[in-house]
Amino acid sequence: MKKAALPSILVAVALLALGVTAGAQQPKKVPRIGYLSNTDPAGESTRSEAIRLALRELGYIEGQNIAIEYRYGEGTPDRYPELAAELVRLKVDIIVVAGGDPLIQVVKNATKTIPIVMVGQGADPIEVGHIESLARPGGNVTGVTNLGRGLGGKRLENLKEAVPKIARVAVFYDPAIRGSVYEVKEVLP
Repeated sequence: MKKAALPSILVAVALLALGVTAGAQQPKKVPRIGYLSNTDPAGESTRSEAIRLALRELGYIEGQNIAIEYRYGEGTPDRYPELAAELVRLKVDIIVVAGGDPLIQVVKNATKTIPIVMVGQGADPIEVGHIESLARPGGNVTGVTNLGRGLGGKRLENLKEAVPKIARVAVFYDPAIRGSVYEVKEVLP
């Protein structure tokens, strides 16, 4: 009886080995996201955690079925080209840029093929040349933009329309931020 079981066991082991080998020959590609920020890890923790949670809701769990390569410029623009080039060398599938126009431009200069996703900072992306139009960005850059500066006048107009009796509006802004000063002194009056 032991001799009769031996061939069955050998066949089972052979099939198992063949199955493992076949599985080993076709490893599942784990998507890699490059995440590049102009700040530091502590300053980006809220945004990067939100991205991780959104990915998790879609079934992507970092370290299991998706990898994220984080790079931080830590407020040093001279490092941006090096960090962007590093992500390109790592052959990430997409680069998320959490920074303003200079960082987006550096990444755009580093790759013409890897998709670049900007996450809501900077000026009008059409105006600065990152994309061709909002409806059809063209190239490899897409994402979210605030378009905040040019809309200040329209927002004030909407407020006056919603509250016709309004006589005065106070606007709080940081005079250290050029875009805020421009909007308050040039766009709103």
